[in-house]
Amino acid sequence: MSAAAQPPLSNACGRLEAAWEVLRQIPDPEVPVISLCELGIVRDLRLREDGIDGLEVVLTPTYSGCPATELIQDDVRKALAPFGEIQVTLQRAPAWTTDWISEEGRAKLKGYGIAPPGPVAAGQGQPIRLVHRASLTKLACPRCGSEQTEKLSAFGSTACKALYRCLSCREPFEYFKPL
Repeated sequence: MSAAAQPPLSNACGRLEAAWEVLRQIPDPEVPVISLCELGIVRDLRLREDGIDGLEVVLTPTYSGCPATELIQDDVRKALAPFGEIQVTLQRAPAWTTDWISEEGRAKLKGYGIAPPGPVAAGQGQPIRLVHRASLTKLACPRCGSEQTEKLSAFGSTACKALYRCLSCREPFEYFKPL
């Protein structure tokens, strides 16, 4: 794109900020209480560099086999359509980590009944497995706060969550696995 065809910088910055505001409103399709930005899936937003009027959105799926990836891409394209041609780029390296979930996102997960993951120290992340050594760790119930909980299943509604039950209030809850 020639310098003459490029919008003024202030206009470009305003356009990007408006697009970020739209992105902050797009809910995760599997946990609609949290936005894609709060979940840390949206990694970057920039003007397209290929001369086409529009934006490029860089997404990192929570894991490479996430079944919601295509739906997320479609939701992003649809929401940002007023900004021109939308290019979605999947960036799988570095891999998504639960550390990318914002504090507000963690609070929303807890309020929704999903125990949010704690921070993951460098090199301490765990791949999603059928048997997970972290299952020996007691989790606090997101509803009543009791640590008298038990793991019912390595997988909850999705592979990135596990199913637990609180022995105090007897309510089931999901735990977002730390990755």
